[in-house]
Amino acid sequence: MYKSFFGLRENPFNANPDPRYLFLTREIQEALAGLAYGIKNRKGFILMTGEVGTGKTTLLNRLLDWLNLEGVATAYIFNSQLNTSQLLDFMMADFEIPCESRDKSHVLMRLNHWLLQRYRDRKTSVLIVDEAQNLSFEVLEEIRLLTNFETANEKLLQIVLAGQPELEEKLRDPRLRQLRQRITMRCRTQPLSLEELAGYIAERLRIAGANGAPIFSPEAIAVIYKYSRGIPRVANLLCEHSLMNSFVEQIRPVPEKAVCEAAREFELDEVDPMARPVRRNGEDPSVAVEGLLRSLNHLLQEMGRNNTVRSEVGERKP
Repeated sequence: MYKSFFGLRENPFNANPDPRYLFLTREIQEALAGLAYGIKNRKGFILMTGEVGTGKTTLLNRLLDWLNLEGVATAYIFNSQLNTSQLLDFMMADFEIPCESRDKSHVLMRLNHWLLQRYRDRKTSVLIVDEAQNLSFEVLEEIRLLTNFETANEKLLQIVLAGQPELEEKLRDPRLRQLRQRITMRCRTQPLSLEELAGYIAERLRIAGANGAPIFSPEAIAVIYKYSRGIPRVANLLCEHSLMNSFVEQIRPVPEKAVCEAAREFELDEVDPMARPVRRNGEDPSVAVEGLLRSLNHLLQEMGRNNTVRSEVGERKP
């Protein structure tokens, strides 16, 4: 509703990970170059991590666009709540590999044959797993075993694992040491600096059709950075609602006040967008909560039994 007011053709701050809007900071360029290099040179296992909302999925979508242009076969797993059989099903479907049987041994033999044929034809195959921090240990081990598809010199399947910093923590677990040792390249996405954020906002506005006239005041951009901490996803949210607030008030360019209103609306003045669940001695918070609830339930049961005993004793008294 604000597009015509600000002279835009489309919404510049959509939540969708549109690869057209990928802003090439130095870190993003390095990550994209690292992914492309690792895949083209058949390095096998590549790890990409980054804080929530720093553009990992948008970067992967740009990578997928490039891989498709290069004729690379890709399987993109975006649902990480899968078991091992579901992982293989999704991968075979995305690679468009027909398989008459769903028996695991037949599936793996069919996949191996397909990968060997593509290798002989000098073609590359890539498995990309997003949100990999949520994968179970069993599924991560299954992914590791996929790297055993290889010739004497090269890996037949290139694998990209992408996830939040919790993925790096998970990979430090001794149970995943074999997987960790197979990672040949690492790359990261980072929050934007204030200068990068200003460029990021300007570039998204340009792609959306802005004619160069100021849309956000310098003060507004500074406040966006303050509340977003340089996280692009949070900045998008603030920019979107700041534009709406300014449109309602018919104010151009967007003032600092409009951003503050949007920040209060989403409680960004109270909650740090980079805050993570608190862990005690490495313990998962959900585990601690479950233990507390069990203890509380046990205590209530004991109190109930004690009250029953007192009642029975009272009834026996003359």
